[in-house]
Amino acid sequence: MAHDWILDVLTDLKAYATKNGLSALADELDEVTLVAATEIASVEGRSPVAAAQNARSSGVVF
Repeated sequence: MAHDWILDVLTDLKAYATKNGLSALADELDEVTLVAATEIASVEGRSPVAAAQNARSSGVVF
């Protein structure tokens, strides 16, 4: 749980990129979010499947 805030930041960055026509960046941020969720899960002892579900459910802050 300590690193989950990173997923929210990545979600915000993707929303910004999408809103401002930066589609390639938005696509890459999808990939980065999955990598981050998987790595966070491995560090925190959670399953990668649970992490990916968490990454998809992160809220938008901005």
